[in-house]
Amino acid sequence: MWMLIFTLLPLSALAYIGWHVWCLLPLSWVWKVLIVALMTGAFLLLFAGFMRVTDRMPMPLAIATYEIGTSSIIILLYLFMLFLLLDLGRLLHLLPRTLLYNNWWTAGGITVGMFALFLYGYLHYQHKHREEIQLSTEKRLTKPLKIVAMSDLHIGYHNRRSELHRWVEMINAEQPDLILIAGDIIDGSMRPVIEQQMHEEFKLLKAPVYACIGNHEYYSGEPRARQFYQEANIHLLQDSCVTVGDVCIIGRDDRTNFRRDSLGVLMQKADRSKYCILLDHQPYHLDQAERQQIDFQFSGHTHHGQVWPISWITEHVYECAFGPYQRGNTHYYVSSGLGIWGGKFRIGTRSEYVVITLTAVSR
Repeated sequence: MWMLIFTLLPLSALAYIGWHVWCLLPLSWVWKVLIVALMTGAFLLLFAGFMRVTDRMPMPLAIATYEIGTSSIIILLYLFMLFLLLDLGRLLHLLPRTLLYNNWWTAGGITVGMFALFLYGYLHYQHKHREEIQLSTEKRLTKPLKIVAMSDLHIGYHNRRSELHRWVEMINAEQPDLILIAGDIIDGSMRPVIEQQMHEEFKLLKAPVYACIGNHEYYSGEPRARQFYQEANIHLLQDSCVTVGDVCIIGRDDRTNFRRDSLGVLMQKADRSKYCILLDHQPYHLDQAERQQIDFQFSGHTHHGQVWPISWITEHVYECAFGPYQRGNTHYYVSSGLGIWGGKFRIGTRSEYVVITLTAVSR
Protein backbone atom coordinates (compact mmCIF):
# COMPACT_ATOMS: atom_id res chain seq x y z
CA MET A 1 0.00 0.00 0.00
CA TRP A 2 2.73 2.45 1.01
CA MET A 3 4.78 1.53 -2.06
CA LEU A 4 1.76 2.34 -4.26
CA ILE A 5 1.30 5.71 -2.54
CA PHE A 6 5.00 6.62 -2.84
CA THR A 7 4.87 5.70 -6.54
CA LEU A 8 1.64 7.54 -7.38
CA LEU A 9 2.60 10.76 -5.57
CA PRO A 10 5.71 11.53 -7.67
CA LEU A 11 3.96 10.39 -10.86
CA SER A 12 1.10 12.81 -10.12
CA ALA A 13 3.62 15.58 -9.46
CA LEU A 14 5.38 14.72 -12.72
CA ALA A 15 2.08 15.01 -14.62
CA TYR A 16 1.42 18.39 -12.97
CA ILE A 17 4.89 19.68 -13.92
CA GLY A 18 4.65 18.24 -17.43
CA TRP A 19 1.38 20.07 -18.04
CA HIS A 20 2.89 23.37 -16.91
CA VAL A 21 5.98 22.89 -19.07
CA TRP A 22 3.71 22.10 -22.04
CA CYS A 23 1.69 25.28 -21.48
CA LEU A 24 4.70 27.47 -20.75
CA LEU A 25 6.95 26.75 -23.73
CA PRO A 26 6.06 28.61 -26.96
CA LEU A 27 7.17 25.69 -29.14
CA SER A 28 5.56 23.32 -31.60
CA TRP A 29 3.89 20.23 -30.18
CA VAL A 30 6.78 18.05 -31.45
CA TRP A 31 9.31 19.88 -29.27
CA LYS A 32 6.92 19.89 -26.34
CA VAL A 33 6.46 16.12 -26.60
CA LEU A 34 10.21 15.63 -26.77
CA ILE A 35 10.93 17.80 -23.69
CA VAL A 36 8.18 16.25 -21.57
CA ALA A 37 9.30 12.77 -22.67
CA LEU A 38 12.89 13.53 -21.63
CA MET A 39 11.69 14.74 -18.23
CA THR A 40 9.61 11.60 -17.78
CA GLY A 41 12.45 9.36 -18.92
CA ALA A 42 14.89 10.98 -16.47
CA PHE A 43 12.45 10.36 -13.63
CA LEU A 44 11.80 6.74 -14.65
CA LEU A 45 15.55 6.06 -14.48
CA LEU A 46 15.10 6.31 -10.72
CA PHE A 47 13.37 2.93 -10.74
CA ALA A 48 16.29 1.30 -12.56
CA GLY A 49 18.30 1.66 -9.36
CA PHE A 50 15.49 0.41 -7.13
CA MET A 51 15.02 -2.66 -9.36
CA ARG A 52 18.80 -3.28 -9.59
CA VAL A 53 18.76 -2.91 -13.38
CA THR A 54 21.88 -0.73 -13.00
CA ASP A 55 23.81 -3.76 -11.73
CA ARG A 56 23.50 -5.33 -15.20
CA MET A 57 24.63 -2.22 -17.10
CA PRO A 58 28.18 -1.25 -18.10
CA MET A 59 29.61 0.80 -15.23
CA PRO A 60 29.63 4.24 -17.00
CA LEU A 61 26.00 3.75 -18.05
CA ALA A 62 25.03 2.54 -14.57
CA ILE A 63 26.61 5.63 -13.00
CA ALA A 64 24.84 7.98 -15.41
CA THR A 65 21.50 6.20 -14.92
CA TYR A 66 21.79 6.36 -11.15
CA GLU A 67 22.82 10.02 -11.01
CA ILE A 68 20.23 11.24 -13.52
CA GLY A 69 17.41 9.23 -11.95
CA THR A 70 18.10 10.19 -8.35
CA SER A 71 18.81 13.83 -9.21
CA SER A 72 15.55 14.12 -11.13
CA ILE A 73 13.38 13.44 -8.08
CA ILE A 74 14.94 16.41 -6.24
CA ILE A 75 14.72 18.71 -9.27
CA LEU A 76 11.07 17.73 -9.78
CA LEU A 77 10.37 18.51 -6.12
CA TYR A 78 11.54 22.11 -6.59
CA LEU A 79 9.74 22.50 -9.91
CA PHE A 80 6.55 21.23 -8.28
CA MET A 81 6.86 23.75 -5.44
CA LEU A 82 7.61 26.57 -7.88
CA PHE A 83 4.65 25.88 -10.16
CA LEU A 84 2.40 25.44 -7.13
CA LEU A 85 3.48 28.88 -5.88
CA LEU A 86 2.92 30.43 -9.31
CA ASP A 87 -0.54 28.85 -9.55
CA LEU A 88 -1.43 30.19 -6.13
CA GLY A 89 -0.32 33.65 -7.20
CA ARG A 90 -2.46 33.40 -10.32
CA LEU A 91 -5.53 32.19 -8.39
CA LEU A 92 -5.16 35.08 -5.96
CA HIS A 93 -4.87 37.46 -8.94
CA LEU A 94 -1.35 38.47 -7.89
CA LEU A 95 0.17 37.22 -11.15
CA PRO A 96 -1.18 37.49 -14.70
CA ARG A 97 -2.29 34.33 -16.51
CA THR A 98 0.05 35.15 -19.40
CA LEU A 99 3.03 34.53 -17.10
CA LEU A 100 2.45 30.77 -17.34
CA TYR A 101 1.43 30.44 -21.01
CA ASN A 102 3.71 30.61 -24.05
CA ASN A 103 6.18 32.83 -22.23
CA TRP A 104 9.91 32.65 -23.01
CA TRP A 105 10.74 35.10 -20.23
CA THR A 106 9.20 32.88 -17.56
CA ALA A 107 10.74 29.76 -19.06
CA GLY A 108 14.16 31.39 -19.20
CA GLY A 109 13.88 32.73 -15.66
CA ILE A 110 12.90 29.31 -14.30
CA THR A 111 15.76 27.62 -16.18
CA VAL A 112 18.38 30.07 -14.94
CA GLY A 113 17.00 30.02 -11.38
CA MET A 114 16.95 26.22 -11.21
CA PHE A 115 20.47 25.97 -12.63
CA ALA A 116 21.78 28.46 -10.05
CA LEU A 117 19.98 26.70 -7.18
CA PHE A 118 21.30 23.25 -8.03
CA LEU A 119 24.79 24.50 -8.79
CA TYR A 120 24.80 25.95 -5.28
CA GLY A 121 23.39 22.68 -3.89
CA TYR A 122 26.14 20.66 -5.59
CA LEU A 123 28.97 22.96 -4.46
CA HIS A 124 27.55 23.06 -0.94
CA TYR A 125 27.49 19.25 -0.88
CA GLN A 126 31.15 19.09 -1.93
CA HIS A 127 32.09 21.19 1.10
CA LYS A 128 32.28 18.96 4.17
CA HIS A 129 31.45 20.80 7.36
CA ARG A 130 33.69 20.05 10.35
CA GLU A 131 31.54 20.01 13.49
CA GLU A 132 33.49 20.03 16.74
CA ILE A 133 31.92 19.02 20.07
CA GLN A 134 33.34 18.73 23.57
CA LEU A 135 32.30 15.92 25.92
CA SER A 136 33.44 15.29 29.46
CA THR A 137 33.12 12.47 31.95
CA GLU A 138 33.77 11.71 35.59
CA LYS A 139 34.76 8.19 34.59
CA ARG A 140 38.42 7.31 34.35
CA LEU A 141 40.27 8.44 31.24
CA THR A 142 44.00 7.83 30.84
CA LYS A 143 44.19 10.76 28.42
CA PRO A 144 41.83 12.98 26.42
CA LEU A 145 40.42 11.15 23.40
CA LYS A 146 39.93 12.58 19.93
CA ILE A 147 37.21 10.78 18.01
CA VAL A 148 36.06 11.37 14.44
CA ALA A 149 32.43 10.29 14.02
CA MET A 150 30.46 10.15 10.79
CA SER A 151 27.50 8.43 9.22
CA ASP A 152 25.78 7.81 5.90
CA LEU A 153 28.73 7.64 3.52
CA HIS A 154 26.54 5.91 0.91
CA ILE A 155 29.48 4.79 -1.22
CA GLY A 156 28.48 3.26 -4.53
CA TYR A 157 27.56 4.51 -7.98
CA HIS A 158 27.64 8.20 -7.02
CA ASN A 159 30.08 8.43 -4.10
CA ARG A 160 32.91 6.61 -5.83
CA ARG A 161 36.43 5.63 -4.82
CA SER A 162 38.01 8.98 -5.75
CA GLU A 163 35.59 10.79 -3.45
CA LEU A 164 36.10 8.25 -0.68
CA HIS A 165 39.86 8.79 -0.98
CA ARG A 166 39.36 12.52 -0.36
CA TRP A 167 37.31 11.75 2.74
CA VAL A 168 39.95 9.35 4.07
CA GLU A 169 42.65 12.01 3.72
CA MET A 170 40.40 14.53 5.47
CA ILE A 171 39.84 12.15 8.40
CA ASN A 172 43.51 11.19 8.69
CA ALA A 173 44.42 14.88 8.87
CA GLU A 174 42.49 15.04 12.17
CA GLN A 175 44.85 12.44 13.69
CA PRO A 176 42.05 10.78 15.69
CA ASP A 177 42.42 8.10 18.34
CA LEU A 178 39.19 6.42 17.20
CA ILE A 179 36.89 6.56 14.17
CA LEU A 180 33.18 5.79 14.55
CA ILE A 181 30.68 5.25 11.72
CA ALA A 182 26.95 5.11 12.46
CA GLY A 183 25.81 2.95 9.54
CA ASP A 184 24.94 3.26 5.85
CA ILE A 185 28.51 3.07 4.65
CA ILE A 186 27.16 1.34 1.55
CA ASP A 187 24.48 2.99 -0.58
CA GLY A 188 22.40 0.21 -2.10
CA SER A 189 24.50 -2.02 -4.33
CA MET A 190 27.67 -3.95 -3.57
CA ARG A 191 28.69 -4.03 -7.24
CA PRO A 192 30.40 -0.60 -7.52
CA VAL A 193 31.91 -1.03 -4.05
CA ILE A 194 33.51 -4.35 -5.01
CA GLU A 195 34.52 -3.42 -8.57
CA GLN A 196 36.20 -0.21 -7.39
CA GLN A 197 37.88 -2.10 -4.52
CA MET A 198 36.82 0.57 -2.06
CA HIS A 199 37.91 -1.53 0.90
CA GLU A 200 41.49 -0.50 0.06
CA GLU A 201 40.66 3.12 0.90
CA PHE A 202 39.36 2.28 4.37
CA LYS A 203 42.59 0.37 5.07
CA LEU A 204 44.44 3.71 4.71
CA LEU A 205 42.71 5.11 7.80
CA LYS A 206 45.27 5.57 10.58
CA ALA A 207 43.03 4.84 13.58
CA PRO A 208 40.80 1.90 14.57
CA VAL A 209 37.38 2.04 12.92
CA TYR A 210 34.20 0.83 14.64
CA ALA A 211 30.80 0.87 12.97
CA CYS A 212 27.22 -0.25 13.38
CA ILE A 213 25.08 -1.43 10.50
CA GLY A 214 22.44 0.68 8.75
CA ASN A 215 19.30 0.00 6.75
CA HIS A 216 21.15 0.40 3.44
CA GLU A 217 23.50 -2.44 4.34
CA TYR A 218 20.37 -4.61 4.45
CA TYR A 219 19.26 -3.27 1.06
CA SER A 220 22.65 -4.10 -0.44
CA GLY A 221 22.75 -7.59 1.08
CA GLU A 222 23.80 -7.82 4.70
CA PRO A 223 26.17 -10.86 4.47
CA ARG A 224 28.12 -9.26 1.60
CA ALA A 225 28.24 -5.97 3.50
CA ARG A 226 29.67 -7.73 6.55
CA GLN A 227 32.31 -9.36 4.37
CA PHE A 228 33.22 -5.94 2.95
CA TYR A 229 33.58 -4.51 6.45
CA GLN A 230 35.97 -7.31 7.31
CA GLU A 231 38.06 -6.70 4.18
CA ALA A 232 38.13 -2.97 4.94
CA ASN A 233 39.41 -3.48 8.52
CA ILE A 234 36.20 -2.01 9.89
CA HIS A 235 35.16 -3.55 13.22
CA LEU A 236 31.43 -4.13 12.78
CA LEU A 237 29.41 -4.07 15.99
CA GLN A 238 26.08 -5.72 15.24
CA ASP A 239 24.28 -6.16 18.56
CA SER A 240 27.67 -6.39 20.20
CA CYS A 241 30.09 -4.26 22.18
CA VAL A 242 33.82 -3.88 22.65
CA THR A 243 36.06 -2.19 25.18
CA VAL A 244 38.71 0.01 23.59
CA GLY A 245 40.98 1.51 26.20
CA ASP A 246 38.85 3.67 28.48
CA VAL A 247 35.64 3.54 26.39
CA CYS A 248 33.04 0.87 25.75
CA ILE A 249 31.53 1.05 22.25
CA ILE A 250 28.11 -0.55 21.78
CA GLY A 251 26.82 -1.13 18.25
CA ARG A 252 23.16 -1.94 17.69
CA ASP A 253 21.83 -3.86 14.74
CA ASP A 254 19.61 -1.69 12.57
CA ARG A 255 15.91 -1.59 13.39
CA THR A 256 15.32 -3.07 9.91
CA ASN A 257 16.01 -6.34 11.73
CA PHE A 258 12.91 -6.73 13.92
CA ARG A 259 14.71 -9.45 15.88
CA ARG A 260 17.57 -7.26 17.05
CA ASP A 261 18.38 -7.32 20.74
CA SER A 262 16.83 -4.76 23.02
CA LEU A 263 19.24 -2.18 24.33
CA GLY A 264 18.73 -3.56 27.84
CA VAL A 265 19.90 -7.02 26.75
CA LEU A 266 22.80 -5.51 24.83
CA MET A 267 23.96 -3.47 27.81
CA GLN A 268 24.30 -6.63 29.89
CA LYS A 269 27.42 -7.33 27.79
CA ALA A 270 28.83 -3.82 28.25
CA ASP A 271 31.37 -2.60 30.79
CA ARG A 272 29.38 0.19 32.44
CA SER A 273 32.42 1.37 34.38
CA LYS A 274 33.81 2.70 31.08
CA TYR A 275 32.55 5.71 29.14
CA CYS A 276 29.75 4.11 27.07
CA ILE A 277 29.25 5.18 23.45
CA LEU A 278 26.23 3.81 21.60
CA LEU A 279 26.17 3.59 17.79
CA ASP A 280 22.58 3.23 16.58
CA HIS A 281 21.92 4.16 12.96
CA GLN A 282 18.31 5.31 13.25
CA PRO A 283 17.61 7.79 16.07
CA TYR A 284 14.31 6.39 17.32
CA HIS A 285 13.36 5.92 21.00
CA LEU A 286 16.14 8.07 22.42
CA ASP A 287 14.69 7.51 25.89
CA GLN A 288 16.10 3.96 25.84
CA ALA A 289 19.69 5.23 25.91
CA GLU A 290 18.82 7.53 28.81
CA ARG A 291 17.25 4.66 30.79
CA GLN A 292 20.33 2.51 30.20
CA GLN A 293 22.60 5.36 31.33
CA ILE A 294 24.48 5.55 28.04
CA ASP A 295 26.98 8.39 28.16
CA PHE A 296 26.82 9.32 24.46
CA GLN A 297 24.75 8.11 21.51
CA PHE A 298 25.79 8.80 17.92
CA SER A 299 23.27 8.25 15.10
CA GLY A 300 22.65 9.24 11.48
CA HIS A 301 20.03 8.12 8.95
CA THR A 302 17.95 11.31 8.78
CA HIS A 303 20.31 13.29 6.45
CA HIS A 304 18.42 16.18 8.08
CA GLY A 305 16.07 15.76 5.13
CA GLN A 306 18.95 16.29 2.65
CA VAL A 307 17.18 19.28 1.06
CA TRP A 308 14.72 21.85 2.34
CA PRO A 309 11.76 21.55 2.98
CA ILE A 310 12.19 17.79 3.62
CA SER A 311 14.23 18.88 6.64
CA TRP A 312 10.99 20.21 8.16
CA ILE A 313 9.45 16.75 7.83
CA THR A 314 12.35 14.98 9.55
CA GLU A 315 12.20 17.51 12.39
CA HIS A 316 8.60 16.42 13.03
CA VAL A 317 9.28 12.69 12.66
CA TYR A 318 12.24 12.43 15.05
CA GLU A 319 12.69 13.65 18.59
CA CYS A 320 16.07 14.90 17.38
CA ALA A 321 16.57 14.96 13.61
CA PHE A 322 19.91 16.74 13.59
CA GLY A 323 22.64 18.04 15.85
CA PRO A 324 23.42 17.79 19.58
CA TYR A 325 20.77 16.80 22.10
CA GLN A 326 20.55 15.78 25.73
CA ARG A 327 18.19 13.72 27.86
CA GLY A 328 19.16 13.55 31.51
CA ASN A 329 22.86 12.74 31.67
CA THR A 330 22.90 11.17 28.21
CA HIS A 331 24.31 13.21 25.34
CA TYR A 332 23.35 12.59 21.71
CA TYR A 333 24.45 13.71 18.30
CA VAL A 334 22.39 12.97 15.17
CA SER A 335 24.51 13.58 12.08
CA SER A 336 23.21 14.79 8.73
CA GLY A 337 25.80 12.48 7.13
CA LEU A 338 29.11 12.78 5.36
CA GLY A 339 27.80 11.41 2.07
CA ILE A 340 24.36 11.47 0.56
CA TRP A 341 21.72 9.33 -1.09
CA GLY A 342 21.00 10.08 -4.74
CA GLY A 343 21.47 13.52 -6.25
CA LYS A 344 24.47 15.37 -4.85
CA PHE A 345 22.60 18.42 -3.62
CA ARG A 346 22.55 19.98 -0.15
CA ILE A 347 20.03 22.79 0.08
CA GLY A 348 19.29 24.04 3.58
CA THR A 349 21.30 21.16 5.10
CA ARG A 350 24.96 20.16 5.18
CA SER A 351 27.33 17.23 4.75
CA GLU A 352 29.46 16.87 7.84
CA TYR A 353 31.81 14.91 10.00
CA VAL A 354 32.03 15.33 13.77
CA VAL A 355 35.24 15.76 15.75
CA ILE A 356 34.68 14.81 19.38
CA THR A 357 37.08 15.65 22.17
CA LEU A 358 36.41 13.56 25.28
CA THR A 359 38.07 14.72 28.49
CA ALA A 360 37.91 13.70 32.14
CA VAL A 361 36.73 16.09 34.82
CA SER A 362 37.87 15.91 38.41
CA ARG A 363 35.27 14.63 40.85
